Amino acid sequence: MASLPNPPMEKPERNLSADLEETIKALKEVTLMIEQSQGEVNKLTQRNAAITTHLQKVQSQPDSMTPDEIRMAYDSALDAQQRLFVMRGQLEKLQNDKIYLERIESLLRFTQGMSVKAPSQLGQQAKTNLASVEMLVNAQEAERQRLSRQMHDGPAQALSNFILQTEIAMRLMDVDAGQARDELGNLKSSAMSTFQKVRNFIFELRPMMLDDLGLVPTIKKYAETFKEQTGLEVTINISGSERRLEPYIEVMVFRALQELLGNASRHSQANLVKVHVDMGEAAVKVSVDDNGKGFDPDVTENSLGIKLIRERCEMLGGTFELDTVVGKGTRITFALPARAI
Repeated sequence: MASLPNPPMEKPERNLSADLEETIKALKEVTLMIEQSQGEVNKLTQRNAAITTHLQKVQSQPDSMTPDEIRMAYDSALDAQQRLFVMRGQLEKLQNDKIYLERIESLLRFTQGMSVKAPSQLGQQAKTNLASVEMLVNAQEAERQRLSRQMHDGPAQALSNFILQTEIAMRLMDVDAGQARDELGNLKSSAMSTFQKVRNFIFELRPMMLDDLGLVPTIKKYAETFKEQTGLEVTINISGSERRLEPYIEVMVFRALQELLGNASRHSQANLVKVHVDMGEAAVKVSVDDNGKGFDPDVTENSLGIKLIRERCEMLGGTFELDTVVGKGTRITFALPARAI
């Protein structure tokens, strides 16, 4: 993805046009890559299904196959799963990049419009928009670094163990078939555990059900998964008319909740978080209330995500409120205009 230059302020019109052109070009490239990656994912999904069916046959009739055939079946299944995981992860990243570029394009078009309507105000408006973009990029990179560390310590390490377990099973195949079968069983259990971890990572990056089922089911599912992973009690209360909203609103609300729950788990020392989502006729209002240690709202440490949520709410014509006192927990409330689709 092409990176956007930081334009000098003395010639904003020329630089804004160049940045907009570069962003549109990058957006077209990413869109094409998404189409290609989706096609590859579809092919790998079909191949994985076929290999899984064959593997089930091997497991049900192990005595009818040679050790080499059994080993090849497991190798093919592991290879197919790994390729599918990688391609799905790449597709998720591209989809997130597309959302990011679309937002940059929108900001640049807005700033370009300001240069025509109010040239005297362009400098301050451009600085504000660029600060928002910088904040967005920093927040995304921080989240990617966190996921990268988790992938390295979790699935990446597990895959290394898979290789070792496979080699052990291969050596035992001709010596002790029973023990080799036990090793393959252990390998299967490890693969299933790692598969679930990868699914959780994918869900954090971009839950498919957000597109398929909408905001409320996704929030409920995420809260359940979050509780299992962290042990933090999360209650979800939905009021108003449950319905589908504009996709960008659903993404905004989900990402905000994802960030706020993560903050509560990592920093607040809370053991209970209450989430209330009110689906009003003209707006969706969300409040997140934890019983943690609170913090000084004037302290900027660990508040990048909160700043970004505030910026996004204000850009979309919504409101944002922060109520926190050291030692008395935190309540964050935001609202966004939200019409049904």
